[in-house]
Amino acid sequence: MKKRRISFGQVAAFLFLSLWALTTIYPIIWVMINSFKDKKIIVSDSFSLPSGAKFSMANYKLAFERLDVLGAYRNSLIISFSVAVVVILLAGMASYALVRYTFRGRDFLNALVIAGMMFPVFATIIPVFQLMSKWGIVNTSDLWKSLLATALPQIAGNMSFAIVVLSGYIKGLPIELEESAYMEGANIFQIFGKVVMPLSKPSFATVGIFSFLWSYNDLFTQSFMLRGNQYGITRLLNELTSREGTNYGLMAAAVTLVVIPILIVYIFLQKYIIKGMTAGAIKG
Repeated sequence: MKKRRISFGQVAAFLFLSLWALTTIYPIIWVMINSFKDKKIIVSDSFSLPSGAKFSMANYKLAFERLDVLGAYRNSLIISFSVAVVVILLAGMASYALVRYTFRGRDFLNALVIAGMMFPVFATIIPVFQLMSKWGIVNTSDLWKSLLATALPQIAGNMSFAIVVLSGYIKGLPIELEESAYMEGANIFQIFGKVVMPLSKPSFATVGIFSFLWSYNDLFTQSFMLRGNQYGITRLLNELTSREGTNYGLMAAAVTLVVIPILIVYIFLQKYIIKGMTAGAIKG
């Protein structure tokens, strides 16, 4: 059996990427370690392990006593799941129409989709907020209206990216399968739901995961649309920072609570993220 030779360039690339990963992972581990230590110990010895007398759960107990952590998780998860589901459905149908149908204005719509990726949310938040105010779904005590006001701009903000990713993948699917389904009597919605979506699972999974994570981490939109006890988890962390700026233990515990769901998503779904992005790039 022929042994595979490893070149100097591969070794150098591996070392460089390992160091880069370490610089990214270490701050997260450091914060998690300090979340189990008293704030006085963090100031005097922030790099030691929380073992023996140094270990404490007081920061997490204080976080749940002072903050509505569970309520913030609920709000964030409702918004993020809703955004992911709606983006998958709308972007999927839009991508299929732009790829498979020829109609007047298709090129213009494709150009608008690309242009939509060039405008950051900061540039559109004022007219969006004014529109939401006219609809009466912001600055209200109704939680569901506030969550809707937060989800709608996030859905719009994710649509361009989702359409680009899904269009590249759907374009590479064999059209003969759809033609066969049509000949068997399937309508357009049946073809999309029973043929296109199952074949495009990796790409749809990628779109759903990224839409969920971007929505979960979106502090900017939450700052405008959510009020009072309607905070999402990232907005709650921002409020904690302004109120408890010197309590590093409590801040470390809050950051850990925010980061844990994201880590879980990446750990269990990373293969879908990588597979969907690479497959879409190859097929597109």
